[in-house]
Amino acid sequence: MKNTMKLTLTLCIAALLSLRANAAEFFVAPNGSDVNPGTDSQPFATLAKARDAARTAKAADASAKRRIVVRGGEYFLDATLELTAQDSGLTIEAAPGEKPMLYGGRRITGWQRDGEKFWSVDLPEVKAGKWDFRMLVVNGRMCSRARLPQTGEFKHLTESKSKWRVGPHFDFEPKPTKEELSTIVYRPDDLGPWLDIKNAELSVYHMWSDSVVGLAAMDVPKHTLTFSSPCIMPPGAFKVQKYVVWNVREGLTEPGQWYLDRTAGKVVYWPLKGEPMEKADVLAPTMASVIHIQGSKEKRAQDIALRGLTVSVTNARLQVGFGAINVDRADYCTLEKLTVVRVAGIGIETGKGAVPFATDVIGARIEGCEVSETGAGGIKVTGTDCVVSNNHVHHVGRIKPGCVGISSNSEGSGRNVIAHNEIHDTPYCGIGARGDGLRIESNRIYRVMQVLHDGAGIYVFNKNKNVVLRGNFVSDIVDTGGYGASSYYLDALNTEALLEGNLSVGVVRPLMCNIGERNVIRGNVFINDGDMDLYFPRSKDHRFEHNVVWAKGHIAFFPINAVTEASGNVLFSEVGKVEGNKVKVVGNVLPESAGVEPLVTDARWTLADPKLGEFKSGKVSYATDSPAVKLGISPIDVSKAGRTAPQH
Repeated sequence: MKNTMKLTLTLCIAALLSLRANAAEFFVAPNGSDVNPGTDSQPFATLAKARDAARTAKAADASAKRRIVVRGGEYFLDATLELTAQDSGLTIEAAPGEKPMLYGGRRITGWQRDGEKFWSVDLPEVKAGKWDFRMLVVNGRMCSRARLPQTGEFKHLTESKSKWRVGPHFDFEPKPTKEELSTIVYRPDDLGPWLDIKNAELSVYHMWSDSVVGLAAMDVPKHTLTFSSPCIMPPGAFKVQKYVVWNVREGLTEPGQWYLDRTAGKVVYWPLKGEPMEKADVLAPTMASVIHIQGSKEKRAQDIALRGLTVSVTNARLQVGFGAINVDRADYCTLEKLTVVRVAGIGIETGKGAVPFATDVIGARIEGCEVSETGAGGIKVTGTDCVVSNNHVHHVGRIKPGCVGISSNSEGSGRNVIAHNEIHDTPYCGIGARGDGLRIESNRIYRVMQVLHDGAGIYVFNKNKNVVLRGNFVSDIVDTGGYGASSYYLDALNTEALLEGNLSVGVVRPLMCNIGERNVIRGNVFINDGDMDLYFPRSKDHRFEHNVVWAKGHIAFFPINAVTEASGNVLFSEVGKVEGNKVKVVGNVLPESAGVEPLVTDARWTLADPKLGEFKSGKVSYATDSPAVKLGISPIDVSKAGRTAPQH
């Protein structure tokens, strides 16, 4: 027996020694040097050097496990760290308990007074047209760009003749010309010949998107602006005529703002009260991505892991926001416990969005990350079999509001999963996704849809089958106008979707099913202190069963005859108004009203108080004598929707 135990111990020790000998581990530290061997005691200074050393180790032993350990501190990258198929199997991670900060920019020093209120620094690269940026970080704060008007938006006078066409194809008809996409007529009281078109940039708002454009010309007598690139939609479409002017000196209206003067070649900043610019720590971006995992069509990158890193200060071009961390043509990569904060583009991005979506990235896992203060979206996934879970995404879209907290794009049976994320304070949707077999489960979403319209806490894009939305908790969405805002939105041509066990609190429109068929809405709870509208425009053959709908104001279905099967629902309006709007023809045709009818208690719905208990935590309960209990409606508990554990 003793000999057997001794032999086993010997074999274990030998295996561990073999494993260690078959591993290549390199260290990076701010006080390191690239002439060092990259060991724990003599680390490298740069990630690029450590990556190259790991490649050399792989060439010597293809089976070696390669790991780069990054010590805490600041790293200013000279160029994007490119990882390719050569780096398959590599892990780059923070040292235990330490916080490495990777910056895609540089410090700006030498501030001088520029008039009575402002300070500036001359930047020859900007004047020469070699450097352009759209974000500035001062003392750890992502500063607001100079804007006109100071709050709200200007109204332009351009009206579009093109109408949005819905159905199998989505486009404008007639197709807008380049001129129609590239000009607006402004009100003369808003702008004048003082506008510097080399500096000025515009956000032109559409219904559910926006265009960020530069200026090519200004015709003062005709009050016309011509853009340097066309908008993605014609200005004035959907009767939306709003725009904002960014990055002009006249837009510096309060402390904490800045603008980049391309004409004079300088950056200008208005300090906060008591903020000494002689000691200010000011950062500006020089690159769009800090880390780029990029395989090729012939040889894809595989099994690369990034863990525990913080990425900040990256750039973005007009209308395009690249990921500060970007993955493309790669399989089974892991992005875990990352922090992406104060970047001008997207926080984390996989895939380029090109067709076919499913080949961009396969099996990516984005877990336990925090993404905030981005110019564009938070996390954008294009690929198949990807998982986005346990992330915290908030305060995104500060430069381009037509972006969402977490987006997922896949083609065909994408099978992506978005689960247990917390998303809040976004200008458009919390989650926006597409793909057959998509699962969106147990997410906590609130205070979204703050700028744009026709979106939702969870918005499922067009033409999907078998999507599942289950156990989500959406609350506190204020309808800002336009085409409205919803909690859960199945857009055109979604079929056989299941919405089950979701909670909506404080949203006028908890449900929108647009041009859909055979979708099932089961076991959800919708609660609002005011009116409540449930929409099924141009839809048919929907099932609505065992749901509880409670409103202080009226409850209305639009149209009610899109719901062909209903049973065991409880509807309660405190003002006693529950009605169904009818259309003459149900389905994907323009609706023609067939009147309104009050709903009454029958086998489809019981009009009575469900006697709700506490629900704001997400744990919905009913009194023992509730009609919901009598109908066999089970309580739902989404109190654990959102992150299951802190990121760090």
